[in-house]
Amino acid sequence: MLIIADKRIPEEACLNLQKYGVILHFETTGITYEAISGHPDIFFCKVNDQFIVAPNLPSKYKSNLTGNNISYIEGEEPVGSKYPDTAGYNAVSTEKYVFHNFRYTDSKINEMATDLDLIHVNQGYCRCNLLTLKNDHYITSDEGIKRVLENYKLNVLYVDPKDILLPGSKHGFFGGCCGIWENKVFIIGNLDHFGAGTAVRQYIISLNYEIIELYNGPLFDGGSLLFID
Repeated sequence: MLIIADKRIPEEACLNLQKYGVILHFETTGITYEAISGHPDIFFCKVNDQFIVAPNLPSKYKSNLTGNNISYIEGEEPVGSKYPDTAGYNAVSTEKYVFHNFRYTDSKINEMATDLDLIHVNQGYCRCNLLTLKNDHYITSDEGIKRVLENYKLNVLYVDPKDILLPGSKHGFFGGCCGIWENKVFIIGNLDHFGAGTAVRQYIISLNYEIIELYNGPLFDGGSLLFID
């Protein structure tokens, strides 16, 4: 198991995460702004089991994927220095849908999603703000995403992200604190430190997931945790 995680996630979270696989500590310099420079969900997207990476993903990470027998294709547009040029790969894909602001989506994502329904939201940082769970259940920290999903009759829980840490920004987003592997929801932080923590815990448990809280502190937006078998 390879786990791609921002190099800056709390040390305790990293130590607990490595019980589940080999961590690829992710960071970049000189590509985009500091707060998101190590966020996997800015550089990687998965659609229909196909990994798509930004063409300016540093070569050492491409080599690491190849060395672990993980196939990938490169997108068309590089990650840029500021929004919306940072949002091209921050889409969310499920077995049925792709959610994103399609004004910004890299064309390779669209190519890989021809058999999926495209649901447009105004938030370019969609993956940062949206956690997909089983049976068309979702958690989002963006009110616009919530309204769109409700219009599609999808089950969605909205949470206020004001308590989420993202160094260099006022706050982070909920999706960026999380990753899913098998029947486990990993959270960078402890839900007891989150204003909506009780609601989130009940929602996730109601779907028969196990919650893995990676450290005893506030939720930390690390740009998602990517698990690759």
